[in-house]
Amino acid sequence: MGHPGTALRGWGGWTLLVWVAAVSLIPGDGRRARQPRCPVGCTCTKDNALCENVRSVPHTFPSDVVSLSFVKSGFNEITGGSFVHTPALQLLLFTANSFDLIDEDAFLGLPHLEYLFIENNKIASISPYAFRSLKALIHLSLAYNNLETLPKDVFKGMDALTKVDLRGNNLVCDCKLKWLVEWMHHTNATLDQIYCSGPASQQGKRINDLLPHSFDCITAEFASYQSLKFESISVETFTFGIDQYVVFAQPFAGTCSFLEWDHVEMTFRTHDTIESTSTVVCKPMVINNHLFVIVAQLFGGSHIYKRDTSANKFIKIQDIDILKIRKPNDIETFVIDGESFFVIADSSKAGSTTVYKWNGNGFYSHQSLHPWYRDTDVEYLEISNKPHLILSSSSQRPVVYQWNRGQKQFDRRTDIPDMEDVFSVKHFRVEGDLFICLTRFIGDSKVMRWDGAMFKDVQTFPSRGSMVFQPVSIGNWQYAILGSDYSLTQVYQWDTKRSQFVPSQELNIQAPRAFSLVSIDDRVFLLASSFKGKTQIYEHLMIDLSN
Repeated sequence: MGHPGTALRGWGGWTLLVWVAAVSLIPGDGRRARQPRCPVGCTCTKDNALCENVRSVPHTFPSDVVSLSFVKSGFNEITGGSFVHTPALQLLLFTANSFDLIDEDAFLGLPHLEYLFIENNKIASISPYAFRSLKALIHLSLAYNNLETLPKDVFKGMDALTKVDLRGNNLVCDCKLKWLVEWMHHTNATLDQIYCSGPASQQGKRINDLLPHSFDCITAEFASYQSLKFESISVETFTFGIDQYVVFAQPFAGTCSFLEWDHVEMTFRTHDTIESTSTVVCKPMVINNHLFVIVAQLFGGSHIYKRDTSANKFIKIQDIDILKIRKPNDIETFVIDGESFFVIADSSKAGSTTVYKWNGNGFYSHQSLHPWYRDTDVEYLEISNKPHLILSSSSQRPVVYQWNRGQKQFDRRTDIPDMEDVFSVKHFRVEGDLFICLTRFIGDSKVMRWDGAMFKDVQTFPSRGSMVFQPVSIGNWQYAILGSDYSLTQVYQWDTKRSQFVPSQELNIQAPRAFSLVSIDDRVFLLASSFKGKTQIYEHLMIDLSN
């Protein structure tokens, strides 16, 4: 037999082991560990908790709770990380609550959540990352809330979804919701029928039936790009050789300033200048690969320069008859039957608006249109494939001249009725129809359309110190820019459905006098001359409203 002490020592060892194990299960304060109690305001069963009229989301629940419901709660939002202390949840329900916002990462730390019902609440806004990390979720209901839109890609990463319920909201089917239509066409989840509450063109339509291409979400704007530290009264763009250039007439500095595009710095830089006096127009004209510039001056006569490519400078080749052109205000260049012309509008009492023709060696006076009328602008255009000029004058209504091919001169055709005090006329075309923009300094500027016999009113625009109403076309975009000496410059965009211009943008330009476009490196720039401030350059940018 063994020694009794040996048996006692063995028995005592087992006693010590059991005692140590028991002690390890007792909390440090000597009390037995207990499960978290059901929070105040909540009712808990074996695996479910229902909270009613609580003021905030409780942080502790019994560990065996896998479904949690909130009814008539008093909190205003579901904040980020509200449920990190209940990672075992598989179902979460909110109904008849007063909160209106779901914050970023509101459901963080719920890796097992499969059902999320947020119904009959007042939700108007959801963070784009509200449902981030809910990779196991298979059923999501946001039914009967106040949602008008949903942030783009709010369901991103929720690949397990099989059911989404958005019924009972006021979803506006505009570009902000285009992503949802695209998502619906690619997801495996099913959605109940939901309807558009707006805009008017989509109201009442089933969102499930919409197609991504039914949304017109591309718009554009002119964004400030570069400011030039000089005043200017006119701007022209032209191509010579393979390069594009810009030339500004600077009346106070007395120069024609030529700019070119710097492909490295991505800005416009000085290229060359022509020194002059009280310069009002610097009009480039390319004939047989030779560059000519007609420089119109208020004092000292007007001149014609030619670019000497070998010497890389401009050389004056001709003076313009000072008896005919005393106070030039505008110049237009054009080609008829292969022959090159330009016309100068003269605004003096004793001058005469005159057409000049290139004869191979120089320009000579071809036709004086009319004296004594103080013409402020001349516009060349084709009406029914026939060359025409429209002269604007401070002393009569705009006069339309038509080219007589037999006489090779312009004959007066008609005037534009009820349009006194028009400072300038510019034309544009939309889908083959001919329109003109007529500028008035004070009063109403107008857009008119050629109906086959006469120009008829289309639209009026209030003018407050307007010296320019310039149409510009960029791809499928048609704009009209109405300058103002007393207010902001208004940019209007052509609405093809309404067949008229609608407000698009406002530009802050001091005393604008001319606008022109230039396209370089697949970019389009709007050049704006300013008579009393810095000359401005804007870039035309496309904007996707669905992003």
